[in-house]
Amino acid sequence: MKILVWHVHGSWTTAFVQGGHEYLIPVVEDRGPDGLGRARTWDWPANAREVTPAQLRDDQPDVVVLQRPRDLELVREWLGREPGRDLPAVFLEHNAPGLDDGAAPIPLTLHPMADRTDIPIAHVTHFNRLFYDNGRAPTTVIEHGIVDPGERWTGELARAAVVTNEPVRRGRTVGADLLPGLAEVAPVDVFGMGLSGLHETVGLDPDRVALFDDPPQAAMHAELARRRVYVHPVRWTSLGLSLLEAMHLGMPVVALATTEVVEAVPADAGVISTRPERLWEGVRRFLDDPDAARLAGKAARAAALDRYGLARFLRDWDALLGEVTR
Repeated sequence: MKILVWHVHGSWTTAFVQGGHEYLIPVVEDRGPDGLGRARTWDWPANAREVTPAQLRDDQPDVVVLQRPRDLELVREWLGREPGRDLPAVFLEHNAPGLDDGAAPIPLTLHPMADRTDIPIAHVTHFNRLFYDNGRAPTTVIEHGIVDPGERWTGELARAAVVTNEPVRRGRTVGADLLPGLAEVAPVDVFGMGLSGLHETVGLDPDRVALFDDPPQAAMHAELARRRVYVHPVRWTSLGLSLLEAMHLGMPVVALATTEVVEAVPADAGVISTRPERLWEGVRRFLDDPDAARLAGKAARAAALDRYGLARFLRDWDALLGEVTR
């Protein structure tokens, strides 16, 4: 089938477009949020092709995967069709309930599609479905799938790796304030987007914390695998795909026991806790004991392959899209 899907989250879309369909990826002139087009730092197959709004009118999709309320407006404007009524649709919810100013307390957050009965909401974690008030909307959970980068961990560098986007802007939400404590027990390498100013904002020693701003995915995987341990200090998120990618690489994990992490990371894959001092103890142990790190990394990879494998992910999406198009 032809599936209209915006490039909103690169890692998620990288997995989604590995299926056996034709993926129509909107592109607009300025490659802004209404149409980023194909990814430039991920490797996407040829069946994920860019289409302009004008081309979409002649290349009508069979189904649309919505990811923002704005996408409803764009479908109406570009195609003259109403999602859920004369165009089958699914609303994919990537995020945990938000922290916007003036928002309701998180357990009371009403999902923007809560009043629609004709468009199912597909959450990426059970935590998200639990914490949103989904109203009358039908819901399901399709957990993440990862394009396996292979077991590549060497741990040759006795350093901790962190992947985070926009930590200066997002601050405590992504645990930026915890990085100085981590840096006291290990040299740290931070990978991600929007890292400029991080040292100054949270008081990091440049000799202890190195920044790698917006590396291509393949290059980042290669560098992560050389670090001894992966650290996930995020307080509030859906479920970081970088965490699952690190587990696929065979990295031991030290992570805050928040949101879906408690389901994703088994006990033998590393250390999870809500106590930062316990996390730092785990980091020290893995730095001092490469054999323990290797064993935990193997457990992490096995767990990730079992629960977040690409084949299961694509089967789940095929089943849901088949259901809504029937």
